[in-house]
Amino acid sequence: MAETLPPRSEVPREFTWNADSLFPSDEAWEAEFQSITEYLPSLDRFRGRLGESPALLLEWLGTTEALMKRMGKVGLYAMMFSTVDTTDQQASARTSRARGLGARMSAATAFAAPEMLQIGMETLQRWMQEEARLAVYAHFFEEMETRRAHVRSPEVEELLGQVSEPFGTPRTVHSLLSDADLTFRPAEDSAGATHEVAQGTIHTLLGSPDHTLRKNAWESYADAYLGFKNTLATCLGGGVKQDAFRARARRYASSLEASLHAWHIPTEVFHGVIATFRSHLPVWKRYFEVLRKALGYDTLHLYDLTAPLTRESPKVPYSQSVEWICAGMQPLGDAYVQAMRRGLTEERWVDVYPNKGKNMGAFSSGMQGTYPFIFMSYHDDLFGLSTLAHELGHSMHSYLAWQTQPPVYAGCGSEVTSNFNQALTRAYLFQANSDPAFQIALIEEAMANFYRYFLIMPTLARFELEIHERIERGQALTAESLNALMADLFEEAFGGAVEADRDRLGIIWAQFPTHVYGNIFMFLYTIGIAGAHALAEGILEGKPGAVERYLDYQRGGSSVYELEGLQRAGVDLTTPEPVAQTFGVLERMVERLATLTGQS
Repeated sequence: MAETLPPRSEVPREFTWNADSLFPSDEAWEAEFQSITEYLPSLDRFRGRLGESPALLLEWLGTTEALMKRMGKVGLYAMMFSTVDTTDQQASARTSRARGLGARMSAATAFAAPEMLQIGMETLQRWMQEEARLAVYAHFFEEMETRRAHVRSPEVEELLGQVSEPFGTPRTVHSLLSDADLTFRPAEDSAGATHEVAQGTIHTLLGSPDHTLRKNAWESYADAYLGFKNTLATCLGGGVKQDAFRARARRYASSLEASLHAWHIPTEVFHGVIATFRSHLPVWKRYFEVLRKALGYDTLHLYDLTAPLTRESPKVPYSQSVEWICAGMQPLGDAYVQAMRRGLTEERWVDVYPNKGKNMGAFSSGMQGTYPFIFMSYHDDLFGLSTLAHELGHSMHSYLAWQTQPPVYAGCGSEVTSNFNQALTRAYLFQANSDPAFQIALIEEAMANFYRYFLIMPTLARFELEIHERIERGQALTAESLNALMADLFEEAFGGAVEADRDRLGIIWAQFPTHVYGNIFMFLYTIGIAGAHALAEGILEGKPGAVERYLDYQRGGSSVYELEGLQRAGVDLTTPEPVAQTFGVLERMVERLATLTGQS
């Protein structure tokens, strides 16, 4: 039996994230939890009074900002323990309690939006002139005004806040089943040795040069999900029904409109992105053919898409990743790189390595007043480096926004900054190492990232749209219908160049337990990578002002609408051009691979 994952208790402290920076102990967390619980009823003193004066409105805004910071730390601390060890029942209980407290806080503050809208923009503008400290909220008030038609009465808003916790049950069940309760049969390699299949090992197994091991690992992983397909389909159906309910409750025409309105993105942009993706599918078919020939296979299977093209993939320890990413991001300046280096080392932003019970995936999380933490399962290869660079893009975006913006604009969630860091780091490595084997390995990493963002995500976006529309038409979502739809969409994307049995292909939706409950937001990953490459090319080409415009975008946080901020930085994601331009980057990468492997 191959080496298995260590228990959480054996992971060295220096490779775990710095939860102590939030609360020194569970007891301190409990005290803060109780303090917030006891404080919530006092918010009622503001109810029905926000229109009395600019001073009272200012007090309310300051009070809720401080409370949200406190609540954010409570939720973050709980999550930091439950995600790294899903078998820790005490940590899971804290997470559940934190979600419940967050729902109670949402209900307790739900009256505010209707009351502020009732004040009216004309009065708010006058108040901002009378009370200078309110002026910073101008964009906040403007954004609130855009939602006027979708904000309900205080009573309805309170009810919507109260149902947020029970509405989270399908997603929670799906995630726990995926990360804690699913058991995967061991995968046998061509020599007869067995390997543990787990969320923390599947990436490595699918990247093995052993065809038999890849096949068996992929089948084991898919089959575990297929074994619970009806339960998972019921969970997803419940989640989609909730999206449709919220859309109706807020008077949106559809779930899609409700989702995009939150980002101030017209629905035409979504449909334009999908149309551009579908028109460029021949680029993907060309890549699959190059890959098949380079591997020497007659038929390319789904589990071959991660097969290494070089005999030995470069070993990249975490410390080496830190150095290469810092070198790659140097065009953004010393201050950016120094802050990033501190976070990666002494400040312990990152929970680095996999362990038993650790959740799948990677993300950046935190809020103003904390570190911008990173969750991942690092492996000593270029893929681990790429994931780290990606999440650092998110974290540095947060870091810069938190340094410069007031609390009301400290939030940011762009996929541009994450993919931008990957693009810049990758460009540096292409220049720094001309060895053909290294270049091929680097292209493999790049293509894996493009495959996720420029094939899987737009395909899942099409899936999301269709299942929401089915629910809105009164149709049911069954495991069979979901799997058939997923298989159809992927078969179209593969264009006949990739073989996969429909059952295992169709269950891919279930392997994204975080994403599929986001109400049609996965296309944001596609426009994110497009915007990232458009901006990165400008900086790599040395265009005047490109660096400062990009840093200004990051420092802006949510003080401007996302697409407007990116337009100021130099890319217009309301048009199909950035997506088409990035398909050009992808196409050049494919031809470079064809040349390096003798397939041109």
